[in-house]
Amino acid sequence: MKTAGNILSTLFDEGFVKKAQGYSKLFDSWVDITTKNGIAAAADHSRIKDLDRGILLVEMDHPGWKQILQTKQAKLLNDFRYRFPDMDISGISLMLGRSEPQEETISGKEQNEETAKRETMTEDPPQADFVGEPIAGYDAIKDEEFKEMLKKLGQSIAVKEKRNL
Repeated sequence: MKTAGNILSTLFDEGFVKKAQGYSKLFDSWVDITTKNGIAAAADHSRIKDLDRGILLVEMDHPGWKQILQTKQAKLLNDFRYRFPDMDISGISLMLGRSEPQEETISGKEQNEETAKRETMTEDPPQADFVGEPIAGYDAIKDEEFKEMLKKLGQSIAVKEKRNL
């Protein structure tokens, strides 16, 4: 009688298994690479969605996080190329997603409580992509770390605009 391992070994060659492990490591590296580049909080609001023809597709839940990731896009790309040279990563595409960030799996009573909380919460209106209009103010942003990142980004942009005048 053959074991499951023997059957799987017959179906998948060693190269296929190594390639699958490489993809798994790629997806798992997002938190580590964002942390290395000083934007650890971005990992809670974004994820690697796919690697398609050398382009790493990264999805985030808010336009502000997209702007922050854009400031580090070249460094992120270099880190991915260095860590995964066999994957021929040639670019990073940043896109807004409609889904909530991934959550750890919960079960039983906790899941029922979480579902009840979500059902009683009112849904925020959809966010429009940033097109150059100023934000009403930072006071509406509850996440202090995110608020500080946006302020620093704004200051950096203002300095660059003054230099270009």
